Amino acid sequence: MRYKNQNIAVLGAGLSGTAAALLLNSEGAQVTVLDSAEEKNLLKSTIDSLRAQGIRVICRRAADEDSSTYQLAVLSPGIDPASRLARNFYSRKIDVIGELELGWRSCEIPVIAVTGTNGKTTTTELLAQMLNACGQRTIACGNIGKPLSEVAREKKPFDVLTVEVSSFQLETIRRFHPSISLWLNFAPDHLDRYRSVADYRAAKLRVFENQTGDDVAVVNAIEKVPGIGARTITFSAYVDQADFRLSEGAIVYRNDTVLRLSDTKLRGLHNIENLMATLAAGMARGLSFREMVPPLCAYEPRPHRCEFVRELGGVGYVNDSKATNLDAVEKALRAQSKPVILIAGGKDKGFTFDPLRALVKEKVRSTILIGEIAESIRSSWSGAVNSEIANSLADAVERAHAVAKPGEVVLFSPGTSSFDMFKSYADRGDQFRALVRALPK
Repeated sequence: MRYKNQNIAVLGAGLSGTAAALLLNSEGAQVTVLDSAEEKNLLKSTIDSLRAQGIRVICRRAADEDSSTYQLAVLSPGIDPASRLARNFYSRKIDVIGELELGWRSCEIPVIAVTGTNGKTTTTELLAQMLNACGQRTIACGNIGKPLSEVAREKKPFDVLTVEVSSFQLETIRRFHPSISLWLNFAPDHLDRYRSVADYRAAKLRVFENQTGDDVAVVNAIEKVPGIGARTITFSAYVDQADFRLSEGAIVYRNDTVLRLSDTKLRGLHNIENLMATLAAGMARGLSFREMVPPLCAYEPRPHRCEFVRELGGVGYVNDSKATNLDAVEKALRAQSKPVILIAGGKDKGFTFDPLRALVKEKVRSTILIGEIAESIRSSWSGAVNSEIANSLADAVERAHAVAKPGEVVLFSPGTSSFDMFKSYADRGDQFRALVRALPK
């Protein structure tokens, strides 16, 4: 028990913080969970469960000002290192690591790490489904499903862990060392947390930091990724100078056809690249294309990413709630072959929607905007498309239903998060789906 009798703080009482606290508790540590939120705003069952196991929980101002002595602090990815809660620990020179790092240190299983601005969840799930079908026991975890600390505590007999990793998680790694890392793509995002796009990119690039020549890095060929020590496999659906490329409706590895796209249930160039990256990771794990292709063809797209909801009066309704940045909206718009009524907006994350102006002018007939950033988006797209502002998602769906014409698509692709209005992108997408299904015939 490496943490036995150590006094350790966990910053954040959410899913990752709870997983870290329970792992440390199982290792014999004296654990305190601190969260700046009011206790009534935290999940009561979680707090009660932690306290029942002897874990102290401190909330609000008392958490921000706690002066107890700790040997270590574990930072949940949802807690900004610049927050008052985190600064209290950094200023006292207490050793701070992230939940991902904690989970890694407690695992003795190889890790495949999947990062990128978009496509992480789909690729992580593709990998997990493919590996399990090919006899390599794994679980999709990390930034989706169970936090890595929870998987580490459960100690199940996996052959490899398939871990989605975000920039927030990578900020606080030290020795985190994936045997295979995947860099899917990069686009500006999270500028409400990072001072610049360069800082956001630097956080993501840490996924390669501890890899050596014995490891594998699967990298999008159009990305300039410096200083990789691992052996590199490249992929691209846009250029031919890559190990995995697109040719005549098929994924090709060097000169061999590997997978015909018509045999899969995924559509769009972004999903083709997700498939390429998955095949590359499987190849690095020693699998043959013959083994890998059937489970990839069987994969069903998950909700909230260009999910077709229904057709009503000749109008298609598409739920793309998982689009939390401009790059995701761009991919969703390029995948549409019909005129679009676009519902977008939500939280102001510190970037403008100006880069989408030309594409919106080309693809979109009308936009309906929601959330605190609505007025800013309307200003960005002024003169390119007609825009109106709705006071809620329900209002936006009703407005879209009223203006959409047969042969058009109502696309809900927000381009930002919506914590100002919803619990999560899934909650947002679920509400959009329910509203669309409730529209009268």
